[in-house]
Amino acid sequence: MIGWLQITSGRGPEECCWVVAQLAKAIINEASAKGYKAHVLETIPGITPNIFKSALIAIEGEDIPVFVSTWEGTIQWVGNSMFRPNHKRKNWFVGVNSLNPPQEKDLKLNDVKIETMRSSGAGGQHVNKTESAVRVTHIATGIIAVAREERSQHLNRKLALSRLYEKLKQEKDDMNLKQQQDRWTCHNRLERGNPIRIYEGMNFKRRSE
Repeated sequence: MIGWLQITSGRGPEECCWVVAQLAKAIINEASAKGYKAHVLETIPGITPNIFKSALIAIEGEDIPVFVSTWEGTIQWVGNSMFRPNHKRKNWFVGVNSLNPPQEKDLKLNDVKIETMRSSGAGGQHVNKTESAVRVTHIATGIIAVAREERSQHLNRKLALSRLYEKLKQEKDDMNLKQQQDRWTCHNRLERGNPIRIYEGMNFKRRSE
């Protein structure tokens, strides 16, 4: 069984991108310690070297849903900015979402229509002017999935296909599609008030429960 964890800095600054990089290491280390195989599948780099706006991690093993459920949600890091020494902010937040990779036997590329489009943004300089957003349509059912949060068209393509796969699974199981659609809004709706894990300091040590 294989699962994906997407770590996103949302619209956060470079400090949040640093947290994404540290969190990717923490997830891989914890996964390995529990007997899973884990590796970074893809990253979107930040401005500073070795930090990421987002990271997609693949995890392989038994009972993957149990492991990924312990990471889903908002992660808080408490510490002084390593980029702005005089900055007063000490609390930084990133989001972790779980994804199920589409299976070749369940979703073939011949069954879908893939389109690229411009990502919408907050306006001004923050609008992504390249066609990095991806919309995939399941030809037989007309079900659509979109990914626009990443700056990489390649990664958005993976996310959109994964979301379409999930929607088709939900449809097959006769479940409410809206629940699945809401699940993917975490990137732009990062909740800062209720972190599921808190890390502290430059050594990125987890705060005791």
